Amino acid sequence: MLNLKFLIMKNALPTQHHKPILLALFFAAILMSFNALNAQDTTALQDFNEYSGIVVDENSGDALVFASLEVENTNISTVTNSDGKFLLKVPSNIENASILISFLGYKQKKVLLSSLKKSKNKLSLEPEITKLSEATINTFKDPKDLVQETLKRKASNNLDQQAFMTAFYRETIKKRRKNVSLAEAIVNVYKQPYNSNRKDNMKLYKARKSTDYSKLDTVALKLQGGPFNALYVDMMKYPQYIFTAEMFDYYNFSYLPSTTINGKAVYIVKFEQNPNIAEPLFYGKLYIDAETLALNSAIYNLNVENKELTGSMFVKKKPKDIKVYPTKAAYRVDYREKNGKWYYSYSNVQITFKINKKRKLFNTTYSLSSEMAITDWKFTDTKESLKFKERLKPSIIITDEASGFSDPEFWGAYNVIEPEKSIESAINKIKRQLKKAG
Repeated sequence: MLNLKFLIMKNALPTQHHKPILLALFFAAILMSFNALNAQDTTALQDFNEYSGIVVDENSGDALVFASLEVENTNISTVTNSDGKFLLKVPSNIENASILISFLGYKQKKVLLSSLKKSKNKLSLEPEITKLSEATINTFKDPKDLVQETLKRKASNNLDQQAFMTAFYRETIKKRRKNVSLAEAIVNVYKQPYNSNRKDNMKLYKARKSTDYSKLDTVALKLQGGPFNALYVDMMKYPQYIFTAEMFDYYNFSYLPSTTINGKAVYIVKFEQNPNIAEPLFYGKLYIDAETLALNSAIYNLNVENKELTGSMFVKKKPKDIKVYPTKAAYRVDYREKNGKWYYSYSNVQITFKINKKRKLFNTTYSLSSEMAITDWKFTDTKESLKFKERLKPSIIITDEASGFSDPEFWGAYNVIEPEKSIESAINKIKRQLKKAG
């Protein structure tokens, strides 16, 4: 057992105007433990039907990653994983329903629930190309003006009432290609109106985890922040973490060819930092509805070319003989529309970094992934609030608040993101180990 050491990493932030968010990493030598959450699971007792399958491109057959599946006329939804696979649970009292399948640049498809099999469904989407009219394009000749207007319209375009949301959260830590840590959770999100400055609150409902610190060589790794890492990627609720008023002049904005989402024309705005700006900023694409100017999706990265500078942004405290620097920092957020109002529906954060230990043959790559999907929600009375002692802290470490993987019916009727192949293999291995230990 090593002496307790910490290497604490904070989120990489572009300027001093930003506050730390999204990511903090703890490297520590610790014992593996399982702490059960004892919560009464009423949803797990609910009768439901389960459907699984894959969503693909109709022409190429390629899997569509992060495609959206929603039960029509409800707020029940899920997304496909990195293999294009999905798992959807629908309460048995919902009959004669349809499933809406959506993906950027593709025609939305409606499928009768009754036509689906329990498993091995193959749903295909047809690509759609829609060009914006000259009149529409000329409305915003400067893409920077368009982005600024999009952020200004969050009060009218996004949810203006408090909402109670159910979300599925997953975080993984990999050493090279091997899973070292896997944690999953159902959280309740108390989503504040987008026109309010109040921050969202969360409550941990149930969680499970497994960590094998023996694979981490001389350091053990934890991810601090848990679901907040994904929640704060909600750019419309927290624009200060990427676009402040003074930050706009640090970026170059340009138009890319337009696309469609659910048959509606969408601007694509590319943004990247000015070449004369030394600090690492973000670069990526914004997908903006041409009619309402609502943000549909944002896919972006942090510029990590300057190793020393980005490393100092991430690292808050570390042993003197260890160097850490990110090689990739990627972010994504997707929104859905309901009755003319847009809301946060899915996000992920993917960080890859290297750890070098001085004077020793220790050089390895670690990858961290944090994702969260809203699977159901409803409006709540503004008087309803979460008790202070029940609120998740932004410093939470999910792996300290979770039980094991032994129960095959752990999630019950809750919708979850279907695990990708490597995660599914890790879960099966964990279950086999637990069975042998029992």
